[in-house]
Amino acid sequence: MRILVSNDDGIHAEGLDVLEEIARDLSDDVWTVAPETDQSGVSRSLTLSDPLRLRKVSHQRYAVSGTPTDCVQIAVTHLLAEKKPDLVLSGINNGQNLAEDLTFSGTIAAALQGMTLGLPSVALSLSRFSRDKVHWQTPRELAPDILRKLIAKGWPDHIALNINFPDKPPQECGPVQITRQGMRDQLSLYAEEREDLRGRRYYWFGFS
Repeated sequence: MRILVSNDDGIHAEGLDVLEEIARDLSDDVWTVAPETDQSGVSRSLTLSDPLRLRKVSHQRYAVSGTPTDCVQIAVTHLLAEKKPDLVLSGINNGQNLAEDLTFSGTIAAALQGMTLGLPSVALSLSRFSRDKVHWQTPRELAPDILRKLIAKGWPDHIALNINFPDKPPQECGPVQITRQGMRDQLSLYAEEREDLRGRRYYWFGFS
């Protein structure tokens, strides 16, 4: 089985390293094509007016100067065109992807692009409500078995799966629950006005 790994947090993200480890539990043919820089919140943006550059980082590992959608598109139709991936995994996002956040998410976008290209695709995210500790070991321990069961069962071609892991150690996690996308009670996105060193105003989006 050939697995394509991507994300939106960029080629140097810790969550990408964890996802590559998970993918190698499932296959010895793992390819990574991820954005050169953090692309969080870009949704399904596709680069149309700027040239895209593909940089080889190491064996079967590449960085793209574009969005998560660009990465999956280049990987499937160019880099791996002669033998396409059997599975696309996106993540692991540093933060949950729930409710209408899905419409912003580059992590979800990479999985949707894989789905669009006819490939089974899964987005994985790790909930994070504290700045003190990120429980990367939770998806590292739990994801391989979940993915094996999903692969064995299969799912419709027009569906991309979205998995969120709780913000707690793996031994404290309960059973897997299947749900549908919901809506927030209140969207917490805000714009903060700041000033650069030249005295020019700019705005920074954040979540409260």
